[in-house]
Amino acid sequence: MQGFRLAFSYLRIGIMNEFQYRANLYIQILQTFIALATGLIGLNLVFAQTSELGGWNKAELLAVMGVFTITGGVIRAAVQPNMERLMEEIREGTLDYALTKPADAQLFISVREFRLWQMVDVLTGFVVLVVALIQLNWLVDLWSVLGFLSALVMGAVMVYCFWLIITSTAFWFVRVHEIANLFEGLYAAGRWPVDIYPNWLRYGLTFLVPVAFAVTVPAEALTGRLTLQTWLVALGLTVALFIISRVIWRIGLRNYSGASA
Repeated sequence: MQGFRLAFSYLRIGIMNEFQYRANLYIQILQTFIALATGLIGLNLVFAQTSELGGWNKAELLAVMGVFTITGGVIRAAVQPNMERLMEEIREGTLDYALTKPADAQLFISVREFRLWQMVDVLTGFVVLVVALIQLNWLVDLWSVLGFLSALVMGAVMVYCFWLIITSTAFWFVRVHEIANLFEGLYAAGRWPVDIYPNWLRYGLTFLVPVAFAVTVPAEALTGRLTLQTWLVALGLTVALFIISRVIWRIGLRNYSGASA
């Protein structure tokens, strides 16, 4: 319960801070629509030459784009800002402030930053997703909805855990931000379902960098492709990544020497 109160308090503070810079909202809206227009142009160019790509039709790939936009918005709103701040504090030796708080350190460093205006991407993604489902003549199916929501949450947790693992290596290495930039480049591959990529890249985007579980799997749930086996694998990988990230984080803390050391 204390953790939820802490998260809510920082969420409120983050929203208040964002409202001090409302001009950022208009900049974010412009960036979102430029990215959306670029994606739609690419999608139309592809389907001007073919009727399907890797077994996915145009409306289904539009659903993938919607999920990609939603997940990207969540990452940039809640995950990336906290991990970048953590990375900087480890590098400068100023993490002591967070570690002395009467709360779980991992929880504390994961909820301190929230970029409200990035939620424009989330809302835009849901609009794109609704348009795609209308084009698919999708009928409301409880299991598909539950599968989509659970897959979306598991994907977000996996991305968070991956970011924490990468960020925690800053306890030992200096140039970790370059690895984080690499993730952003790999995440861009999630704009398309992993089925279209060669096997080596497909497995990499599934098990090394969880892009497939963050984007393709939720889209599969809405398009009738998600199997129970895939869902269980996603659940198992979510639990495994959470445990691994927790262990690496705690080992890193034992190796940390802050400004007060």
